[in-house]
Amino acid sequence: MSDNPFVGSWSYRSFLNDPDLNKDTNMNQLLFGDGTLVITAPSSVEVGGTIGGDGWSLDLHGSIGYGSPAQVRFQGKGIVNGEEWIYDYIGWLVPVWPNSTDILQTPAIVGSVTRTIPHSGSKPGTVNPAGVVASFYAVRQP
Repeated sequence: MSDNPFVGSWSYRSFLNDPDLNKDTNMNQLLFGDGTLVITAPSSVEVGGTIGGDGWSLDLHGSIGYGSPAQVRFQGKGIVNGEEWIYDYIGWLVPVWPNSTDILQTPAIVGSVTRTIPHSGSKPGTVNPAGVVASFYAVRQP
């Protein structure tokens, strides 16, 4: 078993950083992306793996930093619908709360993601620009 606390499968969700509290209460207007994050450990300081969802998948390459809290940083690259997608991620492992237990606290990563290069939007003729930043969280899957 790896000593890397990030290794494993995680349920991933990211949200636009919009301060408008009047956005749709079901969060659809704020959802930036969701899918499964699978982190592997090619070495004691490197991470690999994939992140993907319905119709998209990116290969990951990055590193971890042991500290309090532990940090993970990686880039996701892939070809989606014939064009290159690149996203950069940084996240921190949420520390274990002293008044909680393994039953009450599921391991989670919180962080930020940015679109590194532009790519086509979901509607014809639209472009998702580079530089958009969103917040994310990922929860360890059983």
